[in-house]
Amino acid sequence: MSGFSILLIIVVYFSILWLISYIVGRKSTDNDAFFLGNKKSPWWVVAIGMVGSSISGVSFVSVPGMVGKIDFSYMQTVFGFFFGYLIIANVLLPLYYKMNLTSIYTYLEERFGKYSYKTGASFFLLSRTIGSGVRLYLVTLILQHLIFDAWHIPFVVTALAAVFLIWLYTHRSGIKTIVWTDTLQTLCLISALILMVVQVSKKLDLNLGEFTSTMLNYSHSRIFVFDDWHSKQHFFKQFFSGIFIAIVMTGLDQDMMQKNLTCKNLRDAKKNMYWYGIAFVPLNLLFLTLGAMMLMLAAKSNIALPASTDDILPMFATQYLGPVVTFLFIIGIIAATFASSDSALASLTTSFSVDILGVKHDERKLAERKRKLTHIGMSVLFVVIMLVFKALNNKSIIDAIYTIASYTYGPLLGMFAFGLFTKRQVKDKIVPLVAIISPVLCFGLNLLSTNVFNYALGYELLMINGFITFIGMWIFSMKFITINNANEVSK
Repeated sequence: MSGFSILLIIVVYFSILWLISYIVGRKSTDNDAFFLGNKKSPWWVVAIGMVGSSISGVSFVSVPGMVGKIDFSYMQTVFGFFFGYLIIANVLLPLYYKMNLTSIYTYLEERFGKYSYKTGASFFLLSRTIGSGVRLYLVTLILQHLIFDAWHIPFVVTALAAVFLIWLYTHRSGIKTIVWTDTLQTLCLISALILMVVQVSKKLDLNLGEFTSTMLNYSHSRIFVFDDWHSKQHFFKQFFSGIFIAIVMTGLDQDMMQKNLTCKNLRDAKKNMYWYGIAFVPLNLLFLTLGAMMLMLAAKSNIALPASTDDILPMFATQYLGPVVTFLFIIGIIAATFASSDSALASLTTSFSVDILGVKHDERKLAERKRKLTHIGMSVLFVVIMLVFKALNNKSIIDAIYTIASYTYGPLLGMFAFGLFTKRQVKDKIVPLVAIISPVLCFGLNLLSTNVFNYALGYELLMINGFITFIGMWIFSMKFITINNANEVSK
């Protein structure tokens, strides 16, 4: 498929997104629409869109490539995700709806005070900016190789164009538009994935019965790992890490929760979370199945695999599976990546506007002006993050994102856990220090474990990080009096 054809696909695709944005946002472009979608989103629309936001281009490229190294053991983490979503639906969502929150970090202000509130919001801004920049970097780099390198267009221009396209269809109504555009993008993603599996199966020349038998007996089809405690893929490490990753990267993440808060009521928001969690399991299994099929095809056709697992799917899609699969791959990865990047841009704009700039206390026109400027600023920051990661990244992208999350989301986990499961009031001004020291200690602990015991900590860093933050807050805490007196006690 020529670069011009791919570019035409992109133009048509984003034209459709912009049209949806115009239709949805033509009657309402104020902050209430941008932040909460006027609380009128159908739960099933939100659920479908959240699947696309969670999968992203990272999963689309990296998860199939995992099979050669860790078999199907990633499913252990996915099973943990499901139980994490149940906790979110029954513990966190009722709290957020009861408090009628726009930013979920406002809870920290009510519970502990201003410093805790700003600390929680800042850690989210740091985490989500890095994570979303990485995700967008992935698809932009692929497009750069497929199209723009041949035209001698620099990567920085491609990055600017990608972010501008997102800004173009999100700047009018933010999350109100995104719940609908993400639904379309998720449907495109799933359709592309299923059709790619069908196309690869034709190359393998296996009927359904033969394919099932081959998969069950395949050397890389192992899901559960119980025999090696030192392995990062051990079941209990993966499963419990999955639970906590889901809690922090969905339940304590303004990006994902902002979509839930656009639902009409708590009942709808819970239904959204349940169905979203259910859909996540078979979808990831399908990604891994696609990865196994590509390895089988490589063995059958004597195809040399690239050194980086993130390059396996792009290589097959663009070089060995024909123009139909190339088309599906382009649609799938664009849909996956931009479904996560657009909502991230909206949530970062919301959090910075509400949590840092305090626009809820401003008069309407000033608040909207601040939000629009913040939206532009966050777009520019995305470009910067993409350029930095392109220069520094040397590992699997999905592993990089979860490693970053282990350090930056850990303090959020500890802060919310302390607020929800204790009745103590912390010294508010000490919380930022505790939140900074915790990931530093975790980093040192990982170095010590690696050098002394030859054991590198994996995603369990997230739990350790949250625990250290919890203990730090306990040390500087006192008996809880009332939430209304929290700010006075913390002085």
